[in-house]
Amino acid sequence: MRRILWFRRDLRVDDAPLLSGQGDVLPIFIFDPNILNNLDSDDRRVRFIYEALIRLKTALRHRGLDLALFWGKPTEVFDWLLSRDTYDDVCASGDYDVYARERDRNVSHRLPFTYLRDTYIFRPDEVLKNDGTPYLVFTPFYNRAKALFEPKHLSESLPADQTLIPFDYDGIHRIDGTTLTRLPLCLASIGFSPRPLAPHQSLSPEAKLASFASRIERYSAERDFMALDATSHLSADLRFGTISIRAVLRWLAAQKKQGIDTEPFFRQLIFREFYAMLLYHFPHLSARNFRYPFAGFQDDERFNAFCTSRTGVPIVDAGIRQLLESGEMHNRVRMICASFLTKNLLLPWQWGERFFAAHLMDYDAASNILSWQWSAGTGVDPQPYFRIFNPYTQTAKFDPEGIYIKQYLPELADVPAKILGDEAMLKRSVLGIYPPPLVSHKESADQALEYFKNSLAR
Repeated sequence: MRRILWFRRDLRVDDAPLLSGQGDVLPIFIFDPNILNNLDSDDRRVRFIYEALIRLKTALRHRGLDLALFWGKPTEVFDWLLSRDTYDDVCASGDYDVYARERDRNVSHRLPFTYLRDTYIFRPDEVLKNDGTPYLVFTPFYNRAKALFEPKHLSESLPADQTLIPFDYDGIHRIDGTTLTRLPLCLASIGFSPRPLAPHQSLSPEAKLASFASRIERYSAERDFMALDATSHLSADLRFGTISIRAVLRWLAAQKKQGIDTEPFFRQLIFREFYAMLLYHFPHLSARNFRYPFAGFQDDERFNAFCTSRTGVPIVDAGIRQLLESGEMHNRVRMICASFLTKNLLLPWQWGERFFAAHLMDYDAASNILSWQWSAGTGVDPQPYFRIFNPYTQTAKFDPEGIYIKQYLPELADVPAKILGDEAMLKRSVLGIYPPPLVSHKESADQALEYFKNSLAR
């Protein structure tokens, strides 16, 4: 058996299903220009991926294997490989967004394709209603997932005997049609430049778990407070597979044995499953509403103010600054920003989704798309369209000392915290040092409700 092992969202050797098979193998990774050509040249995710690939390549060599790196459209890479050698199949972990499924379908027309369970806990067809249809409400999905959860979902994939197929494993192989060019092994070869990562972003996932162990007991109580370090910081690792979801589940099981309530964090992992399942079954959600004819209004000036942290609403602007500076945004702030864009500014949720997609380190199509539709009130099991977050009361509740806001908006360092959570006081207190609010919360919320009612009436 001669196999191509296609690494994608599983950039590791530990608990790697790709390495648990038998036979002669050619491990590969493809830098896909269909994706990368849309990114800025200093996109920090490309650095994250590149550094993970170098670690993966080194770890594979310790096992007598290696990793061939390619730059090119996947179909052209496989056409080039098949024109020079014979292979029985290609193995890869499941990837279920719209582009990934079309990409894999095209490759499967050239070579038998074997999907392996890895990216998620469950297959997208595993947690379904008794009649075989997908759940449209999270809580029943969550209860069903817990009922179906078995030891197999924790089992570790152990390495097996595999023999490396001879190949030129040095450099990066650029495939353009039928032409091969070998490039030096560096980011510059594929048109990207290194961008600094935050210290915690460079930590190994194992180090992040070890750190999270001291906080998981407080996770449920503290996760919504922006100034507290209450989360696991594992979202990018799960996105790119530098740690397996099963390793995280085994770690949670060990914490549970020590009497720690791990269900709040486990619930967030199942949300990830829910959104992946929904996008798999309803691929049109990547661009269209699931329910309600709310399209919003196209206003470039308002959108530009949102994207450049000039809305005059401190918690929103602080969130955008965090995103632009680090590629991260606190989850509570993501919801506040999304509600503000879709309801206070009445902009299309698709605009916000694309903006987040361009900057989030942990960008995952299913989670991002479905989260934006949740905030807009148009998705599957969404926040009710008539529920509109008040960014000022959210500030007073979840950043009461203004620590988060002042970290990213230093121009407000001398403004008393209580003013940051009071729209009327804020307008009077920051003249000359901070832009006035783009919209009044109450007036814009009332206008949004009127727009939603009229849309439904039509």
